[in-house]
Order: sequence, then C-alpha cells, then structure tokens
Amino acid sequence: MPADRILVVDDDPDILKILKDNLELDGYEVATASAGKEALHSFETFEPALLVLDLGLPDIDGIQVCRAVRHKSDVPIIMLTARDRVADKVVGLECGADDYLVKPFDYLELAARIKVCLRRRGACSDLPATIEAGNLRIDMNKNAVSKGGERIDLTLREFNILVLLVRNPGKALSRMDIRQAIWQGGDLYKDSRAIDVHIQHLRAKLETNPHDPTYIITVPGVGYLFSPSADRDETQQQ
Repeated sequence: MPADRILVVDDDPDILKILKDNLELDGYEVATASAGKEALHSFETFEPALLVLDLGLPDIDGIQVCRAVRHKSDVPIIMLTARDRVADKVVGLECGADDYLVKPFDYLELAARIKVCLRRRGACSDLPATIEAGNLRIDMNKNAVSKGGERIDLTLREFNILVLLVRNPGKALSRMDIRQAIWQGGDLYKDSRAIDVHIQHLRAKLETNPHDPTYIITVPGVGYLFSPSADRDETQQQ
C-alpha cells in the first residue's frame, strides 16, 4: 500500500526539517513549503492526503491558503499557530481547517491527530456506498453530498458530522456525543462553540433557510438531531 502523502507548510526551516524527518520515519511521504504560494503550487503537484499548515506565512497567510485549498479539495487540514485565542481558533475552523494545534507542540500529539484525521477519512469506505435521506444523497466513496441532484461542497469535518447525524435519524446527539465520535482530544474541542460553528456551516450549505432549519434541528438543552422530512409539522424547530 502506498504511503499517505503529507504536505507540511511552515516558514520556520527548523520546524520543517523536524516534521519532515519524523513523519518520514513514521512511514509518510512528505513534501514541504515555506510560503503560501509555494504551498498552493505543491498542493497541486504533490496531491497530499493531508495538509499541516502554519497560520503565519510570509506572503499569503495560512487562512488564505486554507480557503484556496477548500475551494478544490476536502483533504484534512491541521493548522499550526502560535496564537492561542479562541477567536483565532474559530477563524481557523471557519476557513475550513479540521484541527488546530498551538505552538510549541509535541510531535507525538501532532502524529496522533494526523492518524485520527486520516483514519476518519478512510473509515468512510467501510460505510454503505451511498446514503439517501430525503432529497440528500451522500456518496461515501467520494465524500460527496448532493441535494436534489446539486452538489454541495463540505469540508471533511462537516461531512463527518453530517454522516454521524444522518446515521442517527431522529436521535438527539449532544455536543459531547459529536465530539467523542468525530474528535479525539484537543483543548479546542472542549469548547462547544467549535461544534456549533460546524453546525452553522452545515446549515448554511444544506438548508433553504439556515435560520429556520428542516434538516439539522436544535434540541434545546441537548444538542442536535437530523430529520430528512421537509414537513415542518414533523420536525422539531430550532
């Protein structure tokens, strides 16, 4: 089986060398970039399975790189940054990052998060090839979602949350349920607002009216449930 390809982007040459050496020892094929434009070029030519992306880059920053990648791909993105504010973490999530690690960090923690992201992405192949819920169609092989035949672009994290909800129709899942099923560890995800951000993004992409949803319903005091019914009389309103 070919090694998973990982693109590491950071303007610190010492960090690039340490991560490249360790990741290659762990069996990955690794490419590196030290600037945003170089990263986007490498992404196209190297076609990585996962991107480790520094937020602070000398030309275009990690947020811009993340958004550009998200326009064309749902590969997992783990963002590295020296910024530890919740607001900065939320910005990272909003631009499409799947995970967030604050510098300085332990390589073993990064390695564990890489494995989780790749495993979550690969686990989709063990599910049925397609899931249909109302007029939503989820293609597990392609990590693709369509509504009424029109493709909807989701990040990997959004896709996994949607699949979790769809596979538990009508069941209210707490933020803890979602966190334990989708994430493993990390201070960022102890804050339920991180999950709420992803739910907001899903609603913006799936719902006709995100402020009055029919698919992903808020259950006050509990969490969220999925209802494929378009009949509002049969769904619990937000």
